Amino acid sequence: MYKNTSEVLRFKLILLCAFTILPLLLFSQKTFNREEFKQKVKTKSDLYTSNEDFAKTQSFFIQEELDSILVYTNKLLIRTPNQKAIEDYCHFFRGYSFYKKEVFKQAEKEFLKVSKEFDFIFCTEAFLGAIALEQSEFQKSITYNKAIESLPSELLLITNIANIKYNIGVCYLHLEQYDLAETYLKENIALIEQEKDTLGLVGSYGTLATLYYEQYKDDKAIPYFKKAYEVAKSVDDFVTKKNAALNMATVEENRKDYPKALIYLKEHNQWKDSLNDLNTIYATAKAEEKVAIEREQKRIIKLQAKTKVKTAERNTFLYSALILLLMLGVSLYLYREKIKRNKIINDQKENLDELNTTKDKLFSIVSHDLRSSVNAIKISNKKLVDKLEAENRNEVNSLLQNNSAIVNGAYNLLDNLLNWALLQTKQSFFKISKLRLAVISEHVIYNYKAILADKNITFKNSISKKDIVYADKESLKIIIRNLIDNAIKFTNSGGTIRMYSNNEHADFCDLIIEDTGIGMDAETQEELLKETALLSKKKHEDIIGTGLGMQLCKSMIKKNNGIFSIKSELGKGTKMMISLPKNLPNEPN
Repeated sequence: MYKNTSEVLRFKLILLCAFTILPLLLFSQKTFNREEFKQKVKTKSDLYTSNEDFAKTQSFFIQEELDSILVYTNKLLIRTPNQKAIEDYCHFFRGYSFYKKEVFKQAEKEFLKVSKEFDFIFCTEAFLGAIALEQSEFQKSITYNKAIESLPSELLLITNIANIKYNIGVCYLHLEQYDLAETYLKENIALIEQEKDTLGLVGSYGTLATLYYEQYKDDKAIPYFKKAYEVAKSVDDFVTKKNAALNMATVEENRKDYPKALIYLKEHNQWKDSLNDLNTIYATAKAEEKVAIEREQKRIIKLQAKTKVKTAERNTFLYSALILLLMLGVSLYLYREKIKRNKIINDQKENLDELNTTKDKLFSIVSHDLRSSVNAIKISNKKLVDKLEAENRNEVNSLLQNNSAIVNGAYNLLDNLLNWALLQTKQSFFKISKLRLAVISEHVIYNYKAILADKNITFKNSISKKDIVYADKESLKIIIRNLIDNAIKFTNSGGTIRMYSNNEHADFCDLIIEDTGIGMDAETQEELLKETALLSKKKHEDIIGTGLGMQLCKSMIKKNNGIFSIKSELGKGTKMMISLPKNLPNEPN
């Protein structure tokens, strides 16, 4: 029980000071820049934003979306174990969120999980000190705050040394260690006066006054209450003004100076009324804002409904247009495919007609030439019988040679026909290998020595024994045989045929068969070099030939990856040139 009214008043004043002036000053308006703090946290944590969930968490922290922070940090802690830096940031963000939500026990648990290597460990210590003070764990708060009291403010970010001094002083005040509390609170006041933080000064002056008042040192307490009151006049906070006036009214009432106490009490009531008016205005504004919001929401709902209708109409039109475009596209595709198929059918028909024409032409020419050959042999044999009866040996020998030439020509014709048929039906055996050009040419030439001697044609073979080509052996023999056969056919008696090579090109070796025969004009050369050329009839009736041998040569040269060319003039002979590769397609030089 209190002894008198003065004791009661003193107790009332101490309680008033304790509940209106002592709240924690962790975040001073003058010294704490919340946006700067967030920006520094963002700059440091940008190193880990490659993690999508962490990037979202960082964004929620900057915007202070506390519930979203808690959800995403929980995801991160499950999904990214053993990533210490991310785990530290997650616990820091969670502790900050719980602190802002005033769930102090949970905030403390999260901050305690942050490692000592964390970028903002000193901020974490400041938060822990503030939480301990909020929970009246004064000795623990002193431990945390003393650990950071000598650090520069730029490392603390969320507070400063003045606030740290104040927190320690308040803890000592609650622990009734008045000397230590006085020391820290005076240091706090000195720092705040330098910073000219008026709102902070009101709280600091009031707390120091309470310290003295608890020790019955009224002569020291009252001047600080007055200072708090005077400074409170210059701040814009009605609550601070109201409490400062009430404190002075209580002090004067305790001193039994009731007129002054009444003045301060009236001022307190004025500020209280102003605060109430302000609250009323605020409430009215909130109500009007609520009505305006509801009206706006109704308008938005109507607009959304209209937008939905328009969107549905637009989507219907869009889908209809897309379906039409799709149908048009399918129609165009089917039409193009039909045209393509018709073109292929027409091309195949034209090729088939051309092949049938070629076949008919070939059969006509081959049958004609075979008939001519057989008829020539028949006539020659009749003459041969007559000469044998007359025993004219010279004429017999000449007729036998003539028969041999006719038979040889017919045989070559049939051989070419067989090889051409095999090539067309893809039944011929074909294998490209490394060949010595001189050896292959000698094999072919050997079979023509008698014919060359009989026709009195000089043959010169100058192919180098070093020349190597890659080709199919049998098809190369057929090519050389047909070209030599043609050269013999179109070279008059006493003429010359030369076969030689040219090895100047890096990739090809040229095999050249040159004769001094009748030659050919440019038109005939062009016809011979056409891809599907098959001569209907030779221009020289006394020379058997269908053009099949030349067609066969061109096909086989192409299959051997070679190139065929002709140089000729009428009356000056012909030069046939085959360029064959020196290497396989993927083989280096």
